[in-house]
Amino acid sequence: MAAVRRSSVPAATLVREYLTRCVQCVNWCAASAALVIRMNCGGCVKKTRVLLVDDHAVVRAGVRMLIDYQPDMQVIGEASNAAEAIRLASESSPDLVLMDIGLPGCSGIDAIAPLLEGSPKSKVLMLSTHDNQSYLRLALAAGAAGYVAKQGSPAELTTAIRTVIAGRSYVNVSLAGKEALKTLLEKRPAQPASPLAALSERERQVLGLVAAGNTNQEAATTLGLSVKTVETYRQRLAEKLGISSRTEMVRIALECGLIAPSGRSE
Repeated sequence: MAAVRRSSVPAATLVREYLTRCVQCVNWCAASAALVIRMNCGGCVKKTRVLLVDDHAVVRAGVRMLIDYQPDMQVIGEASNAAEAIRLASESSPDLVLMDIGLPGCSGIDAIAPLLEGSPKSKVLMLSTHDNQSYLRLALAAGAAGYVAKQGSPAELTTAIRTVIAGRSYVNVSLAGKEALKTLLEKRPAQPASPLAALSERERQVLGLVAAGNTNQEAATTLGLSVKTVETYRQRLAEKLGISSRTEMVRIALECGLIAPSGRSE
């Protein structure tokens, strides 16, 4: 699991600076909107559906304001943690998930793989205060299509969204360096960053139910399977995760949003 170090810059300062840039970007947005409308036959624009994932409500509000101002984008939902993001993505299949790294519990990087498995057509664009190559490498390895630092401009964010939706990767050259960026994009590690990516959908379901306190019989009834089949899934997922106890199952399920802290399966 990726270890995430919280930024030393006060959240209030980052939020204030980002919202200020959002307001300053209004004139640019107006010009961009006019151009997009002209390019799409007088306003017949197919909007990119965006899911926002950030644990700061005021940051989500500022980014929503910027995105909703664009004629070709709209925010369709918000999440404050990985579990909410995975559930909402599975339910709404957004075109793009704009996700922070420093989320409570399971990090944004560890949420990428299960999110994409539940919503395979979605693109993930990371928006983070961590402007260094280590997080960039982890995000790309996990399946992110792009990475934007919160220190960047609002114009860069909307450009990144359009670039990723067009099927290309986006990373600020100043963040990675031109040559390093080329290497990062061409040689992404194939292994997933999250252990859950190695599990099948049914194995994740069994993990969530068992971690939430259900017996094998109860899990079998819920899933419409035999007890023996549930036991087989349980044995397989334990082998894949390298664990042997229910306690370890609970820990992993909590960290990656399969169950809520109360023990309820998501």
